[in-house]
Amino acid sequence: MNVLMVTNYFGSHGAGIELVAETLFRGLVGRKCTIVWAAANVSAAPAEDAHGTALPLKTWNGVEVISGLPFPVPSLGALKQLRSSVGRADIVLLHDCLYLSNIAAFLCARRLGVPVMIVQHIGMVPYRNLLLRGTMRLANALVTRPMLASAEQVVFISRKIARHFASVRFRRPPELVFNGVNTAVFSPLGEGEDREAIRQHLDLPRQGIVALFVGRFVEKKGVPAMKRMAEMRPNWTWAFAGSGPLDPRSWNAANVRVFSNLRGASMAPLYRACDLLVLPSVGEGFPLVIQEALACGLPVVCGADTVEADEALKPFVQGVRVYADDAGRTAREFLRAIEELKDSKAGKHTPEERHAFAASRYSWDNTISQYLDVASRLASHAAGP
Repeated sequence: MNVLMVTNYFGSHGAGIELVAETLFRGLVGRKCTIVWAAANVSAAPAEDAHGTALPLKTWNGVEVISGLPFPVPSLGALKQLRSSVGRADIVLLHDCLYLSNIAAFLCARRLGVPVMIVQHIGMVPYRNLLLRGTMRLANALVTRPMLASAEQVVFISRKIARHFASVRFRRPPELVFNGVNTAVFSPLGEGEDREAIRQHLDLPRQGIVALFVGRFVEKKGVPAMKRMAEMRPNWTWAFAGSGPLDPRSWNAANVRVFSNLRGASMAPLYRACDLLVLPSVGEGFPLVIQEALACGLPVVCGADTVEADEALKPFVQGVRVYADDAGRTAREFLRAIEELKDSKAGKHTPEERHAFAASRYSWDNTISQYLDVASRLASHAAGP
């Protein structure tokens, strides 16, 4: 089976959707699928082998550089490459709809009669900026919903996103496939491991509370609220893993540490070194970092709507309301929840129990098997008797 997978960026770009796509790419290659991964050429393409190849698309990435919004613009030559790749594929696998390369691949597939599977990661992002919020609402109405309705198969990565698009008249019932996590890599402190030594290696204080944020440094992820939290708790250390225009380094705060060169397995020691994950983001599907943090045994405090991704999360994750237009109020609500978590001695679950939950609920092996099954059914149906 020949699969063309299209995302906005490659996994080396570092955001959650691309990291999920990279693991899926490796997993399908391991199951002997022949897969071509097309994405913008703004970061390194993955290593190739006999079954998996990369198609870097020549791209202008000025929108992200200027505003932090991930919106690469492919060149005409890149669009021609996409069309040729669609023609050689048995199915086209798109991660989200509102990217120009994904829209182009979708239109080519419709024209050439190649079945399309769309993995929808996000719904509506409630941007504080009225223009951005209105633009996304319009784009969802004019682009996302029609694409989802026309695709041969839709996969949602969270129950929340599935509910958001429940009114779409799908060609087939959509599938729910949670993203996976590598629980062999992301695990609690092992026997003989010393948290203080890990902290020292990462230039974190050996003692005291260390709160961790993982994600792009943009408004949607709640970075303004994180800034207020760091100001309100100067005696805590706030570790930020990621990159973006709202760089915490610019705050010049003594209690802030920034890690911009960690991704994948190299993130695991940072999770283990911290006391909890804090994620005051909005408009999420199901952030991979929550699964990674749980697998490492950390308590998680995140936006209340994020917890709706999976009902089974509720006993393990503390959801707090995010006020998109009031970073100060959001910060106070989150700090109150964190204090309650501290008073309850890091919640009612042990690190080992959190890890066991993540391992049983979010297995990458099961996730890849589900994608392979759906893709195989689509390819077989398209081939006919």
